[in-house]
Amino acid sequence: MKLSIVIPCYNEEENIPILLERFAAALDRDDVELVLVDNGSTDQTAKALETLLPRYPFARSVRVAVNQGYGFGILSGLRKASGEFLAWTHADLQTDPADGLRALRLAEAAPDPRRVLVKGRRKGRPWSSLVFTAGMSVFETLYLGVWLRDINAQPNLFHREFFETWEDPPHDFSLDLYAYYLARRRGLRVIRFPVRFPERRHGHSKWNFGFGSRVRFIRRTVAYSISLKRRLRHAS
Repeated sequence: MKLSIVIPCYNEEENIPILLERFAAALDRDDVELVLVDNGSTDQTAKALETLLPRYPFARSVRVAVNQGYGFGILSGLRKASGEFLAWTHADLQTDPADGLRALRLAEAAPDPRRVLVKGRRKGRPWSSLVFTAGMSVFETLYLGVWLRDINAQPNLFHREFFETWEDPPHDFSLDLYAYYLARRRGLRVIRFPVRFPERRHGHSKWNFGFGSRVRFIRRTVAYSISLKRRLRHAS
């Protein structure tokens, strides 16, 4: 298998049928698998996966019994994936399933595909989100000492060899930061490409649902950044 795309699904029963159809339409090769992680959902996500997956031979599921965070769900899928390249993206239809395939083509075209991180760069977002993202990018760049921007953009794609070096990755939304920072720190080539980021089709964001949620996100991210810098500095 060349590529495994991991998608964490927490209460995404309405989006799963559309996601599978869109991915099937975009898939233009037979060496790609879709790993859908039922990340402790409390709705009918498990039933939707059980009913629909037999129709899509490229897709399979991983079950997390109790939700332990966005990052935990992704890591659970990555550990079960079989691809030479690994990727993750969202289930909420704000990212195009075809973006993962575009990322793979960019990695394959690189001089050393084993040493790349391919990452989207979001377009079409509201100004308030742009300001928030820019502020976080500036802080992380200055604090961690490497150039980081649009940290939570999707998809993220990298070679399995990079993943196998990870130590104690976070179980929350800081996983995006961890992978991006680690790639920069270890001198991987970071390839960015533009991706559309429209409104959600169904459901609600699991973290971005008001000013208070953003404040909590900032606090958690800053706290994790401090611990990450200290840990990797001592490991040097």
